[in-house]
Amino acid sequence: MWRVLRSSVTLPPVPPIGEVLRRYPDAGEPLACEPVDKGLLNHGYRVSTTRGSYFLKHHLDKHHLDDASGDHATIVRQHRATQQLHSLGVPVAPPLVGTEGDTVSVIDGQRYALHRWVDGLHRDGTQLTTAQSRRLGALLGTVHTGLAQVMEEDQAPPARGQSPDPADTFALIDNLLAAARRLGPRDAFDELAVHRLVERRALLERHAHRRPPTPGVSARGWVHGDFHPLNLLYRDADPVAIVDWDRLGVQPRAEEAVRAAAIFFVRPDGRLALEKVRAYARAYRRSAGVGAAELAAAVHRVWWERLNDFWILRWRYRLQDRRADPQFPAVSALAVWWTREYEAVGEAFTE
Repeated sequence: MWRVLRSSVTLPPVPPIGEVLRRYPDAGEPLACEPVDKGLLNHGYRVSTTRGSYFLKHHLDKHHLDDASGDHATIVRQHRATQQLHSLGVPVAPPLVGTEGDTVSVIDGQRYALHRWVDGLHRDGTQLTTAQSRRLGALLGTVHTGLAQVMEEDQAPPARGQSPDPADTFALIDNLLAAARRLGPRDAFDELAVHRLVERRALLERHAHRRPPTPGVSARGWVHGDFHPLNLLYRDADPVAIVDWDRLGVQPRAEEAVRAAAIFFVRPDGRLALEKVRAYARAYRRSAGVGAAELAAAVHRVWWERLNDFWILRWRYRLQDRRADPQFPAVSALAVWWTREYEAVGEAFTE
């Protein structure tokens, strides 16, 4: 009898482990299944069998696609990319291939993929030395150059368009302020949310004229799409697996480098560890072949994105989903600090 291991928190439903494993005859018989509680969007499980440990991923329909075959094709493309990157020596954990040559198992309309379990830990920027920060930048550059080699241009989905319009952001701020203020009694989070929303509206009023233009086609390339500490596993000082390729797509590549740095190297008070950013960015530029001008433009676009972004508050007040609440103090402080230290941040990425 195999066991389902659960904690007291609400967890996703138990997947059909036995049926999945039968499609991988070398995987063994199931012994235990434990939901993985890291991450905000995916359903993942650690599966122990008579042959070892595996990671089972339940591919959710995050994009609400009506065309199921299109969603299937997207997953297959992600899988093929990781297989090819693995052949280039990039640290990834590609899916296993089933008896029929597929990497996706469809059971009762749900899609699953089986990966070998990778032992490792997540590490944020506070746990990285300057040398490790440099290595992180080089690794992301290797990902971008590797994807440029293995992805076919004619498969590229539409790239993101214009930067956020401040008029839309002002309307969103008013909506979120109303939602936060009508709660009663308000807690400390709600008070901080109101403060940050009012503060951000004033910042946007002062800087609305700095909305960046749409990036040129030459700046775009295939990117991981969600490169942050929870999607990178370390063993001691070494990165051993980049995981969760659900957002693989075509975007301005240098933006991913800036966006990742703003997550890895943000401190609890909202400041960026600029010395580590500097080491990271220099290594990224060399590894990816990205010039300082391209990175400077990306810094401006991501700064603007941060200034207009309230995804955590949308989750809380529109979806009643509070899983991202702990991130809000640092994320909201970063937009304010970055605006004040705009020149210093730009220099750290480009000098």
